[in-house]
Amino acid sequence: MFDNIISFIDRHSSFILTTHDSPDADGLGAEAVLTSILKKKGKETKIIHSSPIPGYLDFIKEGFEIEQWDPDKHTPLLENSALLVLDTSDEHHLGSIREAVKKVKETFSIDHHDPKKTEKLNGLVDPSASSVSELSIELACAMGIELDPFTATAAYAGIVSDSGFFAYPKTSMRTFKAAMKTLEWGAAPNLIYKQLMENSSCASILLQKQALSSLEFHAGRKIALMVLRWEDFEKAEAQFDEVENTVNIPLKAKEVEVSILLKEKEQGEIFCSLRSKGTLNVSKIAQNFGGGGHVTAAGFRTYIGIEETIKKLLACVESRLDM
Repeated sequence: MFDNIISFIDRHSSFILTTHDSPDADGLGAEAVLTSILKKKGKETKIIHSSPIPGYLDFIKEGFEIEQWDPDKHTPLLENSALLVLDTSDEHHLGSIREAVKKVKETFSIDHHDPKKTEKLNGLVDPSASSVSELSIELACAMGIELDPFTATAAYAGIVSDSGFFAYPKTSMRTFKAAMKTLEWGAAPNLIYKQLMENSSCASILLQKQALSSLEFHAGRKIALMVLRWEDFEKAEAQFDEVENTVNIPLKAKEVEVSILLKEKEQGEIFCSLRSKGTLNVSKIAQNFGGGGHVTAAGFRTYIGIEETIKKLLACVESRLDM
């Protein structure tokens, strides 16, 4: 399973690691693992992102240096480096660093999202895995490499984040085996729970309150819709990434099958998060708008405005619920 990625590692001496724009715990956890693997193999590594890490994940980045993409600074590094992309196989999800794809010696991606029909980066895609952190732990084991406690903890954070603390449909025996291996290496589950679930700001709670106040039900309460406009973030004095789990709240209602959260940025860009209980594949919905994800968790970005997004999105979801 890992022959291609191991060959890729063996072929090169210098690597740039990155993940999708708006990094999450899974992408960061996998980067921590791959950085450890590469260093143990005597490789030069550098982690570069298109955008900053969300504040609630600062605890993960404390163990290694992460730079933000700067064409003037980083372009000279590309011709002698290989690019390793984690948690996406679609270069359009990389943000500004995607210009590096055609300038590096070779690119390889490791991903676990449901594949799209559009062109994707060469690499390993395993939709049966709950997370790329899970795949990364399996890779480390296949290569006979042990990880330090910090790296194991970062990987555990990625695993529980993308498996919903072992509750999402893709959670399997593989998921638990990978998590157990991180515990053997010194991962700290209670620390991760506190950092991911008990580390919110008061501003984020106010923002969550605003999101719930906008809650509407559609299609006989099968669809829950929440909207946060840019002025809501300003009023709460909250960061854009401080509503990570809000979209999941309406799924607590037994009638709701799909939950939607739209977030508006200052420049007019709309971020959409989609969650389902599995009766509807929201990855297919997101792909219609240029995004992607999993059966139960997906998302996309658009500039068509909130009202137009709501109109088109509800029509798309309702038509599929009627199938």
